Amino acid sequence: MNAPELGLPMPVPAEGLPARVRIHEVGARDGLQNEKATVPTAVKAEFIRRLAGTGLTTVEATSFVHPKWVPQLADAEELFPEVADLPVELPVLVPNERGLERALALGARRVAVFASATESFAKANLNRTVDEALAMFEPVVSRAKASDVHVRGYLSMCFGDPWEGPVPVPQVVRVCRSLLEMGCDELSLGDTIGVATPGHVTALLTALSEAGVPVSALGVHFHDTYGQALANTLAALQRGVTTVDASAGGLGGCPFAKSATGNLATEDLVWMLRGLGIDTGVDLGRLVATSVWMAAHLGRPSPSRTVRALSHQES
Repeated sequence: MNAPELGLPMPVPAEGLPARVRIHEVGARDGLQNEKATVPTAVKAEFIRRLAGTGLTTVEATSFVHPKWVPQLADAEELFPEVADLPVELPVLVPNERGLERALALGARRVAVFASATESFAKANLNRTVDEALAMFEPVVSRAKASDVHVRGYLSMCFGDPWEGPVPVPQVVRVCRSLLEMGCDELSLGDTIGVATPGHVTALLTALSEAGVPVSALGVHFHDTYGQALANTLAALQRGVTTVDASAGGLGGCPFAKSATGNLATEDLVWMLRGLGIDTGVDLGRLVATSVWMAAHLGRPSPSRTVRALSHQES
């Protein structure tokens, strides 16, 4: 599949947008952890290799969480060495000090912790209060930084919570500041249930800027549950954000997986960014082919509109 076959959009730049965006690809971790069936390690490794071959510079590889909680990623020790030599950044999720130890033992140079902006989700996900969870992450971040490892802080429920409803902006700002003050290099603002709209995104980013949080330290992680992910992404770009999380083929957002709420598909993001004249370094043809290949392994077509349009997949 080459560029002429793709019918790529005509680039028409808009004022006030960044010249380049770094896509933080999460399909191999966030996407596959939502699968009901466990994907073989060899298939995961090939998926990551193919993603790296598309021009993506960051491909989140796996999670060093206890296999009891995420059995789909129980093969982290086997998988990471298979892809560690790839010329891309390979962040991994570490839930606690034990997870960090496992990651460091394999030579991981980028790790991420997963916090919550709301008490309800912190309780449901970590069985802790927000402050107790932050206290648990502090030694993880400190030790990672002492080992010269880059630390990303995921912050879930930044816009809405299924138990608490809309999340107050100051509440999110407080937790963001705490994560940065403990040493996180980067934050990913998560719209976990997909309820954000562009005005809310703008309000949160404005409040973070006013609180002294540099936009260069922020990434956004939107879910497309209500079809708002690209609109929200554009609002974030207009506020200076240059890191956007996305999942190849929309993995993790498949309607067949009850726990999934619609990850933004990397192909849909690349299509929009290319139309805006924003550089990503990503070969869309190779990316579509990779997602079609993975969809075949999963036994269903990709939910990404761009993948379907460019590959003529049937629903």
